[in-house]
Amino acid sequence: MEEISDQLNPTSDTSGIMPEFDPKTMRSTKPGLKRLFITTSVLFSFLLGLPFLWKSVEIYRSPLPFHDIDSLSDQIESTPLRFHCHFHAVFVGFPSTDPDNLRSQIQDGINQLTHPSSQCGSCDFSLSVTIQNSDEQCSETLAYNSSTCSYRCGVIKRNVFGVGLDDSVDESLNDVFSSCSGHSGKMYSVVVVNKENANGEDEVKAVVGKRRHAWIVGSGLEERYGDMVARVSEIFVKVFMNSGREEDSIHGEFMPVGSDGRIVLSFSLLNSNPRDWVYDWDFQRIDETFLAPVTKALAPIANISVESQVLYHTPKSSFSSWDEKLQSYIFRTSDLPFFVNSNEWHLDTSAGASGRSKILQFVVYIPSGGECPLHLQLSNGKISKTNGFISPMWGGVIVWNPGNCDKDSERPIRNKISAQDLEQIVEVFLGQFRQLFGFKSEAIYTSGLGTYKILPSERGFTEWELDFLSRKHTCFNLHSCSTTLGSLSRLVQSLPRMIIKDEIGEQVKYSLKAAKLAQSNVSLGGYSSSASSSRDARSLAENAFFHPSIMSVSYFSYEHCFAVYSPFFLPVAGHIVIAALREWKRYKQEKAKYLKWLTRKKTA
Repeated sequence: MEEISDQLNPTSDTSGIMPEFDPKTMRSTKPGLKRLFITTSVLFSFLLGLPFLWKSVEIYRSPLPFHDIDSLSDQIESTPLRFHCHFHAVFVGFPSTDPDNLRSQIQDGINQLTHPSSQCGSCDFSLSVTIQNSDEQCSETLAYNSSTCSYRCGVIKRNVFGVGLDDSVDESLNDVFSSCSGHSGKMYSVVVVNKENANGEDEVKAVVGKRRHAWIVGSGLEERYGDMVARVSEIFVKVFMNSGREEDSIHGEFMPVGSDGRIVLSFSLLNSNPRDWVYDWDFQRIDETFLAPVTKALAPIANISVESQVLYHTPKSSFSSWDEKLQSYIFRTSDLPFFVNSNEWHLDTSAGASGRSKILQFVVYIPSGGECPLHLQLSNGKISKTNGFISPMWGGVIVWNPGNCDKDSERPIRNKISAQDLEQIVEVFLGQFRQLFGFKSEAIYTSGLGTYKILPSERGFTEWELDFLSRKHTCFNLHSCSTTLGSLSRLVQSLPRMIIKDEIGEQVKYSLKAAKLAQSNVSLGGYSSSASSSRDARSLAENAFFHPSIMSVSYFSYEHCFAVYSPFFLPVAGHIVIAALREWKRYKQEKAKYLKWLTRKKTA
């Protein structure tokens, strides 16, 4: 290619002596810029295209509040949640004594029974003590918390605590202390009544109501102040705080609640052999009469839905044997792992339950005519009273034997389980449901100090049991929320090319907001509201972590991006850069030759 260069001025004076010209080191014409301009233009056009290329492979990432996530995790780990609980002990029919001393003794007993380190979900309690003598004169010491309401002296009468009046006593105590459980915590009361028994016996009766009250009735209790103080402390800690459980807390991962805060109760009626008999049930009545109060009571903890079905040709997997002494077929506790026939029992038919909801199966098994009646024999050789069993985190099974084990005619008619039998079946189901939540099915609590009768609730759970579930479930939900958000935060920061949609960012923000709301409700003493908010926080955190876009195939690392695009652009870019450098070097060499020629010429 012929270069464009500036020729020497022909009008210049050439009369002088021309200098010696060396073509290897000199040139008499100025080097042109055409080749350098073309090469650098191609290079700069390539460089200008790099931002457009980078924009085309850019990954959208919604900003996440990493600092707020770390702050929530540190706060939950360093400062366990403690709920406000107000304890009030009332001694009726006792001689006047120093209430401050009695309060100090009860408080020492509570401190001895509680765990030395504060656990999440425990009570930050305040204690009040009232002593009402026989003349209905009172001396009391109130807690330092100004929001604690005082007891109206003389409201509780000793003659109210009679035999067979437990339900009415519970309601009357609830009327007395109903205004004391407000937004600053729950009020739990224990009333100790010193009265003479009609039969003259020195018997002590202890009852825990279905509200938040308990009472101890006996004669000669003024001589056993120490025992009464110990029992009052035990009721406050072992019953009201720990809900009658031996351990101090429920392991949240074993609570039958899905990570989305939902529970599906699936009730199935299984006719083992419909050729012998066919049974149906009025499940709508069961749902409206028995199950609706339970689902309403547990609404702050879980969103519970109920479904039912009737299945046929559903034999069990285990074998039964005839017992001549009992005159029935029996299956033993060792056969329970093989009782459920997963091949024939098509129980998982819920279309409304998502993958993270918890489904609890409750099965009524009607045996065939060839093994009727069928009873469960316990390990001690006795026959089970409920004739049922539970499988943790799965549900429960009840074996229901028809009243008459004689087979129907060749064409069996459709029978319906009677209302009385349905009521008994539901009672067993509610007991199994309580066991799945970690409670005892029997209405009694026994300790080293004595036995306490527990009044059953028509909702399946007493109010102090619901308070315990709310406290523990709030702690587990918040801990699970912080763990899930922390895992998501570390994952997102470790993969800078991961897609983070706006929906994920909004779910994380709403989850943090719900978690802070739950903590605020805890400080205000709102048990139900804190459980509901913590459930939402955990559900939103799980939704964000398991969002489908997170596992999309569109995200990859920078190394992967370089490996994909380098075969297309690196060879071309390399040649362009080398050509530009080479042309720049050539231009500098040619310009140096020209400058040398000009210098030689001026010298000459």
